[in-house]
Amino acid sequence: MSDVHCPARLVVARHGEAAYESDLMSEAGGSLTPLGRAQARELGERLAGERVAGVVCSELARAVQTAEIAAAVLGLPVTVREGLQEFPAGDFRGRPYDHGLFDPMVQAWLAGDLALGVPGGETGRQTADRVLAVLDGIADQYRGETVLVVSHGGVILSLWGALAPGAAHAPVEDLVPNCASYVVERDADGWRLGR
Repeated sequence: MSDVHCPARLVVARHGEAAYESDLMSEAGGSLTPLGRAQARELGERLAGERVAGVVCSELARAVQTAEIAAAVLGLPVTVREGLQEFPAGDFRGRPYDHGLFDPMVQAWLAGDLALGVPGGETGRQTADRVLAVLDGIADQYRGETVLVVSHGGVILSLWGALAPGAAHAPVEDLVPNCASYVVERDADGWRLGR
């Protein structure tokens, strides 16, 4: 990790509500619904007074669309970065979506046990490490500034497990509402939850 004297403040947000092309599990796909577009606008409006210096997002369409709408409110361009995408569906890819399959894994992540993962996919540790590597680069680029990072619910849950296991103000179980945002900061001492 490079030396960062001025903390970078990253507002990590989940994408807006999306409609998917199929009811089968996949990490890809999804386009914002009218509600999702309104949520993305509201995200930009919430951050309008915060002097946001950049907007970065996952390459998945639902995140790009959310970032573009929020960035338009903020008057900023969007940078798409690989590595911020949702955890892979692994062996569940192509099966009908079943929310309950992920509950024990996500509850373990929030408690700090990132060893669990989707069979044939990533563990929570692998997801968090992948995303934190990208966030390190963003923090280096935006030292002392605030950046909006649009990603995915599973990514946010893995970050909570990595940075603040068992925190009282963590997302409730596996609920990360669309366009909910959480602040993480990085300085020379590493990553921490922000305000």
